[in-house]
Amino acid sequence: MTRFSLTRFIPRLLIVLGALLIIDAIYVMWRGVFHFGSFFPLFVGLVLVLAGSYWQRLHNWFSAPTWRRWLWRLGWGAAWAWVGSVAVFFWHIQHGYQTDLNSAGKPVDTILILGSGTLHCQASPTLAARLDAGIVQAQRLPQAMIMVSGGKDWRRDCTEGQIMGDYLRAHGIPAARIWQEELSTSTYENFKFSRALLQQYGVGPEQGLLIVTSDFHSLRSARIAQRAGFSHTASASAETPLYLRYNAWLREYFSFISGYLLDEY
Repeated sequence: MTRFSLTRFIPRLLIVLGALLIIDAIYVMWRGVFHFGSFFPLFVGLVLVLAGSYWQRLHNWFSAPTWRRWLWRLGWGAAWAWVGSVAVFFWHIQHGYQTDLNSAGKPVDTILILGSGTLHCQASPTLAARLDAGIVQAQRLPQAMIMVSGGKDWRRDCTEGQIMGDYLRAHGIPAARIWQEELSTSTYENFKFSRALLQQYGVGPEQGLLIVTSDFHSLRSARIAQRAGFSHTASASAETPLYLRYNAWLREYFSFISGYLLDEY
């Protein structure tokens, strides 16, 4: 009786979980967010729905006393190990890792706001949250210059740097305080190109830098900043909108892996 119940429960559970992931991905993309954190749940959701729909056939095929049974066990083991690693990462990343200005070790000369995508050449909710956090810091540090960093999004004629600069000016930040970096397409390039531009303005990487980004992004961005040569940094975090928070965390999970493989920190 127990075995019969499990054979009915597992496929239904897979279908329900898959459907929830598909709905989540479609909703996030409907809100204009197109990145790995939205595409991957869609893919996993489709796989789970298909696996639940054809569960009995899959179970019978993998249950044969051959290498297929070992492959079945290996697959489940790998899946649970991956889910466990994601859970640990989510628990770890939720703290945000915002640091006090004193952690920079020097007075902050520049506030660097990192880009985060645009919607039809307008600031996305995540980007707007970063910019709002940057405005708070700009009011707190009236002597600091503000660097906004971000290049062109896919199939867009505008640049994140221009959109971010326009947003700050529209919210009362004087144009004379704003520097725009408009070439970068990744976090590493944010720091690489911003460093080159700052040096043109006479600001060296050894001076105090306040990094403004999303809460989930603070830890990795600080490490990349060190790799790019900034030796005195602090971080200010912006809260990620709830509807895409976990998608953003999932994207960050893979970004941490790719950043390590690409030797970005």
